[in-house]
Amino acid sequence: MGLVSLDYAIVGAYAGLLIAIATIVSRLQKGRRRDSSDYFLAGRALPWWAIGASLIAANISAEQVIGMSGSGYAIGLAIASYEWMAAATLLIVGKYFLPIFLEKRIYTMPQFLAERYDGAVRTVMAVFWLGVYTFVNLTSVLWLGALTINTLTGLDLTLGLLALAAFALAYSLYGGLKAVALTDVIQVAMLVAGGLLIAWLSLDAVAGGASPVAGFAELLRRAPEKFDMILSRDDPNWRFLPGLSVLLGGMWIMNLSYWGFNQYIIQRALAARSLAEAQRGVAFAAFLKLLVPVLVVLPGIAAFVLEPDLGKADLAYPTMMGLAPAGVKGLIFAALVAAIVSSLGSMMNSIATIVTMDLFKALRPAAGERALVAVGRIAAFSALAVAVAAARPLLGKAEQAFQFIQEFTGFFTPGIVVLFVLGMFWKRATAFAALAAAIGSAAFSLAFKIWAPEIPFMNRVGYVFLLCTALAIAVSFLFAHKPVHDKAIRLDAVRFETGAGFNICAAAIAAILIVLYWRFW
Repeated sequence: MGLVSLDYAIVGAYAGLLIAIATIVSRLQKGRRRDSSDYFLAGRALPWWAIGASLIAANISAEQVIGMSGSGYAIGLAIASYEWMAAATLLIVGKYFLPIFLEKRIYTMPQFLAERYDGAVRTVMAVFWLGVYTFVNLTSVLWLGALTINTLTGLDLTLGLLALAAFALAYSLYGGLKAVALTDVIQVAMLVAGGLLIAWLSLDAVAGGASPVAGFAELLRRAPEKFDMILSRDDPNWRFLPGLSVLLGGMWIMNLSYWGFNQYIIQRALAARSLAEAQRGVAFAAFLKLLVPVLVVLPGIAAFVLEPDLGKADLAYPTMMGLAPAGVKGLIFAALVAAIVSSLGSMMNSIATIVTMDLFKALRPAAGERALVAVGRIAAFSALAVAVAAARPLLGKAEQAFQFIQEFTGFFTPGIVVLFVLGMFWKRATAFAALAAAIGSAAFSLAFKIWAPEIPFMNRVGYVFLLCTALAIAVSFLFAHKPVHDKAIRLDAVRFETGAGFNICAAAIAAILIVLYWRFW
């Protein structure tokens, strides 16, 4: 896209500024030592605006910006369902899940499983999540982020991996979640500003300089097929977004797992100063999710109109970045780098939290606060070092790395949702049933993959969820001797009421979603 010295200077200045701010906000009062609550949960004092911004920053990374814009080029607005359905999911998480998690005052998702089931479920799931976060999430963000930087600047892939890792360490290792969450506000501001600018320039170019509004009208006229939200079965992309399943099927399961039970996402809400503050934060994140397709999908559709023979869909966003003048390109590139390092920082902190609170503290319950923070930093650094070393061997030869990663995690997603949902809302669910659901999820998914490969991935997730639910219920009835598990959640002690602000936001988001799907059905 033709970066010049001014662009690189802007990126360097941004990196320096971010590290400086992270260091400043991480400082404690004189004479006070950092404890585990400070490092892993930001002292349980995050305000709503930091929670909402950090949720989005942890979620969005460069491969999603590039990949979703590419899907906009190839598929159209239908890919926006991933973002818009996530907005609805966040409201469910805020209303029904956060009251339970915050009432228990937990640090991690495995800790919740220990309190609801037993230590065996906690250990199994803690080890599983550590493996996924290190060898799937960290490696994918590093590798695909380095690939993105290589595509845009020509920087060697190994140097790109090392530079991203060093940047993430510099701004997140010392201060923990507080440094990550508060600087994420800057990261999200960069992402939104850069995305809006690209969308503005892209639409304006479609209209020949008339205006972005005229450009959008021109897109509707010249590429109406790109604005179908629900794809018909004869659409070549139906296997990726199978019709009404995006509204009624497996996408709900994937979103509930990701936004409700994923440590590096939900950890921001666990760090809230109150339940009301956490709920306002997820409502703010839901509004931001409504905006994401404007930032990345519309430029992809615009690229389809402007450059119909692009060849590779994932070149759509870099091509649209070429519309920006020197200096502005640097700001947009800095926004992409922000997306990468904010995700890395979030994952590192969550790995540190699980290693420390679910494994180390279980072995050394008398360990002091300094030891817990030190173990967390060592765990974060070690995980990132392993991911840098493993990125090329694991993903270097994969033609569609992101799709393979999604399918791998999708093997386990249905079981995770079952063991959490039944654990929260069904008093009879047992530890054996939880493990059966987790193991059954992988087994059922593999069976579908082998014997029914024609079933779309999203539908398969829904079917496996139903099977895992039936399995867990059956196991609980067969092996439970009491109608109420000893560690069942006392729902009468949980406050599910939400404030007027959250309710108004939820109603507004629901209305916007209804209008969007009605208009672009």
